[in-house]
Amino acid sequence: MRRSLTDLIAHADELADAFESYSPMSEDFDAALPPLMAVKLAAFRRAAAEKELAEAIAEAREAHLSWRELGEAIGTTGEAARQRYAAS
Repeated sequence: MRRSLTDLIAHADELADAFESYSPMSEDFDAALPPLMAVKLAAFRRAAAEKELAEAIAEAREAHLSWRELGEAIGTTGEAARQRYAAS
């Protein structure tokens, strides 16, 4: 059965009231993420870290650090670092 516009508005108002009066409890912050959300969050964090690393390497290259030094800093060879992070 379809709801009337009046019913939809009333329901929206109920949801808005519940949202506005919500006060999180301490256990809300400790709740485990659903597995798929945890994977998405980890992927987002990895992408953000990779972006930060690429920016740091670009700045290091501008400061004349060698690819060998940068490779050692990230646990790889200088050539691998150059292949991955050199501006195309």
